[in-house]
Amino acid sequence: KALPAPDGDAYARQVFEAPQGEIEATIAAVWSELLGVETISRNDSFFALGGHSLLAVRMIARLSEQGMAVDIRGLFTQPVLKDLAAIAGALQAIKLPAIERVDRTSPLALSYAQQRLWFLSQLDGVSEAYHMPAGIRLAGHLDRSALGLALDGIVARHEALRTRFDVIDSEPVQVIGDADIGFALTDTDLRLLGSDEARQTAVERLAVEEWSAPFDLGRGPLMRGRLVRLGEEEHVLLVTMHHIVSDGWSIGVMIREFVALYDAYSQGRDGLSVLPGLEIQYADYAHWQRQYLSGAVLEAQADYWRDALKDAPALLELPADRRRPAQQDHAGGRVALALDGDLTAKLKTLSARHGTTLFMTLLAGFGALLSRLSGQEDVVIGTPVANRTRSEVEGLIGFFANTLALRLELSDGPTVQDLLLQVKARSLSAQMHQDLPFEQVVELVQPARSLSHSPLFQVMFAWQNNEQVDLALPGLTLSSFDAAEHVTAKFDLTLDLSEIDGRIVGALEYASALFDRTTAERFGRYLVQLLQAMAEAGEATPVASLAILPDAERLQVIEGFNATAVDYPAHALVHELFEEQVALSPEAVALVFEEESLTYGALEARANRLAHHLVSLGVKPDERVAICVERSIEMVVGLLAVLKAGGAYVPLDPAYPPDRLAYMLEDCNPVAILTHAPARNALEAARAGMEGQDTGAKGQGTAAPVIDLVADAFQWADLSANAPDIRSAGMTSANLAYVIYTSGSTGLPKGVMVEHRNVVNLVSAVQKQYALTPHDRMLQLSSFAFDASVEEMFSPLAIGAALVLKAPGGLLEPSELVRIANAKQITAVSLTPAFWSQVVDTLETEPCDSIRLYIIGGEQFSSTVLEKWFNRRNAIARLVNSYGPTETTVNATLWDLRKDDIGRQVIGRPIANTRIYILDGRGEPVPVGVAGELHIGGAGVARGYLNRP
Repeated sequence: KALPAPDGDAYARQVFEAPQGEIEATIAAVWSELLGVETISRNDSFFALGGHSLLAVRMIARLSEQGMAVDIRGLFTQPVLKDLAAIAGALQAIKLPAIERVDRTSPLALSYAQQRLWFLSQLDGVSEAYHMPAGIRLAGHLDRSALGLALDGIVARHEALRTRFDVIDSEPVQVIGDADIGFALTDTDLRLLGSDEARQTAVERLAVEEWSAPFDLGRGPLMRGRLVRLGEEEHVLLVTMHHIVSDGWSIGVMIREFVALYDAYSQGRDGLSVLPGLEIQYADYAHWQRQYLSGAVLEAQADYWRDALKDAPALLELPADRRRPAQQDHAGGRVALALDGDLTAKLKTLSARHGTTLFMTLLAGFGALLSRLSGQEDVVIGTPVANRTRSEVEGLIGFFANTLALRLELSDGPTVQDLLLQVKARSLSAQMHQDLPFEQVVELVQPARSLSHSPLFQVMFAWQNNEQVDLALPGLTLSSFDAAEHVTAKFDLTLDLSEIDGRIVGALEYASALFDRTTAERFGRYLVQLLQAMAEAGEATPVASLAILPDAERLQVIEGFNATAVDYPAHALVHELFEEQVALSPEAVALVFEEESLTYGALEARANRLAHHLVSLGVKPDERVAICVERSIEMVVGLLAVLKAGGAYVPLDPAYPPDRLAYMLEDCNPVAILTHAPARNALEAARAGMEGQDTGAKGQGTAAPVIDLVADAFQWADLSANAPDIRSAGMTSANLAYVIYTSGSTGLPKGVMVEHRNVVNLVSAVQKQYALTPHDRMLQLSSFAFDASVEEMFSPLAIGAALVLKAPGGLLEPSELVRIANAKQITAVSLTPAFWSQVVDTLETEPCDSIRLYIIGGEQFSSTVLEKWFNRRNAIARLVNSYGPTETTVNATLWDLRKDDIGRQVIGRPIANTRIYILDGRGEPVPVGVAGELHIGGAGVARGYLNRP
């Protein structure tokens, strides 16, 4: 801004021809210190030397102190030393106000980050979620005195560690304790416990207690430790801090100082003399932050975040194993995650090609995964930043860290290159506006607030690129100590990664209230797979096409979950299954209607005589025969007769409106129409409507002969009682068994053409899953114009059981169902969930012990009723949920409902010879638990729609 407006080449010459030696030397010195590189060339690149976003922020702060203004975007576009020097030399840095010591006799304000945690503690108590636990196993000779002096020395050096929080005039303030307050260290000796196993169990229990014990922010101390002695030369040091006084960077500071102090004290030297003095403390930074973040600076940062997060989704709906609880409990778990050296190298190459850091590349991959898992194309991910943009605070312990909410938008179908560039731009912009505390960003954006989840984002990505600190003490071997069962989770998921020895490693932390460990492990595998695909894909590859299922899991969801193939009589005709039972038990009761019943032999004879008559009328394979009757013995006789004649029945419920019946008659173009007196008026009204208007019919429904199943019975009474030989006429199981019309909720009703082999597979499958036997008695309740009736009628008749028909007319009351079931000794019944819920209430006062199987389907069931069902009496009857569109022959999936299904909707697993796929918009299988579109394949899929594509 100090130069006049640029004028193309002249401006470029002015910059690049200026002497840059001094500026280059200054930048090189800063790089050398931060990167740990001894020699730097003017042609070296910051990122090629190992620079990353965190070091970039620190470098920019150092250059600012030297009077050079470079923002992080400038560094990313000009990472080569000579080019960066040209930019830095051309601009004058804006001097930030210095951090100065404030008067300790006046009330000391909290930083914005501290203020948020303090307010949370007032609302919810001091949550364990904000504890910072650490455990170190020390093997060798421990100098207990040096250990204590070193810890006391750290507390003395850093006011934050001896700070508590009070309230003055309704405002929280920092209260700093005396420098000699010391470190709160407790000693515990477990040597008297008999075995190594007992000592290990005891120290793990102590760790959980120590790390979980609450802090009192008003009293302090807010850092404590316990030294556990397991043997003469074996100790475990447990340290717990509250986040309000420390952060991740602070731990590195603490470790370096502890090593220096312990080394000095163990050798009898003055420990504090080995460390440089601290000119300012955390309270000074907190005061400075409030002064700096005001006026134009505050307005600019606020404008950025308000715009960046405008209309962002309030919640990321990941596929969880359980419903989100009303309030977070912060219990969690962790699963390890590791990328091998080859994939790490590929990701570095990908990053270099697009000018991104590993953090940005990993963030892009993680965001793409979250989008695929949730089905949301707008994803917000939190990421922590050290927020130490001033060199004065690099050596302080305190809560400096801030959180940035990074938004990724995938609605436009980005390619790999598009997404990387988007993430790069947004990461850099966010870094440039990282000073505004997250708490204030939340207040600006005003997202919907809930105790059940964190605001703005519910998933965190933490890339650990802090300098590695070697924890080496004289005479001691140190290693980390963890208590496996102690994990807290601030968010639904937290991905924590770093690069160690050429490999990206870390863990995925998960909220155990939402996810099982196995689910978190799957998420981790998906991430590795997606990163592998991203690293190997071309730049123009759409992100949505990147594979996230590992080969083994892809095979599982495509083949393993669909391993349903079983033998069934695929060449049989539906009525042939019935005829087999006739041959086995001709005297067994097949059909019951009110006080009348028919044996298998009698039903066979009546159906065969009518079938011969239909054959004489021209019924042959795939010809449709409409049947408009009320529920009755004639209904079953008519359906069987149509099948035995080789035709396909088209059920017309006489309760339907005349115009619907008229449309179905014209569309199906029947060769004959079966009816009886109770339905005659409805049929004639429909046929009259057909004659009176041009509906664009495809057939001549008004010309088909009408056969009265009762009045005209004399016409076939003397015909053969043996079944017609339709096989010789070319009839196969690939011919139609029936055409049932859909509800027409999305337009005109469509006639679904179902073949014999479709029905045979259904009947064979449900007989096994329901465990039907000849001793069962199934009640037929559904309208025969609904496909549920197919299962109700043909399943029992194909196994030798009895089919009991409910009398037509009126709405069935639950008490009437119980009465019928008790009177007729019904063992199986199919109900809608709505009616079943009424039955459950009725069973409380009117027991029914005969029914062993309730089949519910056709709509969602109520979890409240399901809970009531399993809590009533003994609940010994089976409850099976069935699901399937008409187009897949009644049932595609079945599920025996259990008590642990309360609170979720489950449609079950595919029945025999049926395949179920959950696919994304590209027709690719989605991961387990992820929402997608249901596709059903296999033996139940019908031929198609009559007269339609």
